[in-house]
Amino acid sequence: MLKGKIAIVTGGTRGIGFETVKTFCENGAKVILFGSRKETVDKALNSLKEENIEADGYYPNLNNYEEVERVIHEIKDKYGRIDIVVNNAGISQKGPIEELSAEDFEKIMNLNVNALFNVSKAVTPIMKEQHDGVILNTSSMVSKYGQPSGVGYPTSKFAVNGFTLSLARELAPFNIRVNAVAPGITKTDMVAALPEAMIAPLIKTIPLGRIGEPRDIANAFLFLASDMASYISGVVLSVDGLARS
Repeated sequence: MLKGKIAIVTGGTRGIGFETVKTFCENGAKVILFGSRKETVDKALNSLKEENIEADGYYPNLNNYEEVERVIHEIKDKYGRIDIVVNNAGISQKGPIEELSAEDFEKIMNLNVNALFNVSKAVTPIMKEQHDGVILNTSSMVSKYGQPSGVGYPTSKFAVNGFTLSLARELAPFNIRVNAVAPGITKTDMVAALPEAMIAPLIKTIPLGRIGEPRDIANAFLFLASDMASYISGVVLSVDGLARS
């Protein structure tokens, strides 16, 4: 589905991002994953190599636009083009607002929103020159319904949705599609570590009767990145088993 495409996946060293890297590679793309540190990038690349999957990796500071721009252009010079970007890097937070420091709120917004802006801004001139490209963003079900604790994360994901819809309109004349995927409860490392007593009540809230797998989310990104979605832009696609509250 992505044969010959050049794709960047931020937050690609674990969880949904890592599964998206694998899925894209399995579908013919050359994937460059971004991680926060050299050690995590090397570990992810080695894990992929053990499965006979070849990828490339970088670890730019996503909050530093000049560094992001430099790496993006380095990738473009190396591979000739950039077809797909998945802005997946992000952090979450729980707890009441009284326990959320201004510094912690800023940290959430920096990675979940500002970093997304930096990567998208850096890649846009390249995609405009190509008159072709796909930008995909990781949102969340809580961007639509909120959550009872941890206001910083849903706030950042509301911003992701607004960014996605607006940039889709701005870039459509250049044949650049912009969409987002809003995962529900997904079996990432954090969720997988929860005791069964906590997992069971969560499953009861999901009409499809199970927690999402990282591959479920990766498959949504695959569809939106592919030519099968060539007439889809400005969409925030819920992948949540119908867990809409």
